[in-house]
Order: sequence, then structure tokens, then C-alpha cells
Amino acid sequence: MAKKQTAGRKQLGDFAPQFAALNDDVLFGEVWSKEDALSAHDRSLITIASIISAGNTEQLEAHLRIGKQNGITKDEIVAEITHLAFYAGWPKAWSAFNRAKEIWSDEEETHK
Repeated sequence: MAKKQTAGRKQLGDFAPQFAALNDDVLFGEVWSKEDALSAHDRSLITIASIISAGNTEQLEAHLRIGKQNGITKDEIVAEITHLAFYAGWPKAWSAFNRAKEIWSDEEETHK
């Protein structure tokens, strides 16, 4: 079972409490935790693809980190972003690669 999400309440709880509760309780508490339909790994791949396609770079780093925690490997993220470059746009892929390279850089260090 996934760890209870509290980012919504931490970042927006005082300013937008209903949105924060929907984020933490419904999106992450109900939708993301329904792993009998899709694994957290697959949900992360889908979410990252959606974020890259939409150009929502502000949210990308957090979801790349979540994806890595959910088992996405360096090879998988490279393949996903490369594939998306042809559908979502080359500049979006460049931006995504810059973030992913930072997040998966520790894997490169351990394989040297």
C-alpha cells in the first residue's frame, strides 16, 4: 500500500483546503491506491507522460521522483521520454530529460 499523501495539505491546506483534501484523499488516497487495476509503476508512467505532453514542467520533478520510488528504471524513463518526443514535442522532451537526468544520476554513479 502506498504511503499516505499529505503534500496537498502541507502546501495548500491553509489557502485551498478543499483542493488539498481532494488531492491527498481522493487522487492519491483512492485513485493512486487502487493497485488492482494499475500498479503504482504504471500509474507513474502514465502520469509522467501526461505531464510531459501537457508541458506542466512545474509538477514534473515531483512525479519523476515518485516514479523512481515506484520502480521506474533509468532505461524505462529514457525510453518513455524518447518516445514522447515524437508525440509531445522535442522541447518538452529536452526539458523532461534535464529533470530525469538529475533524478536518476545517482544510478549512474553507482554503476561506474
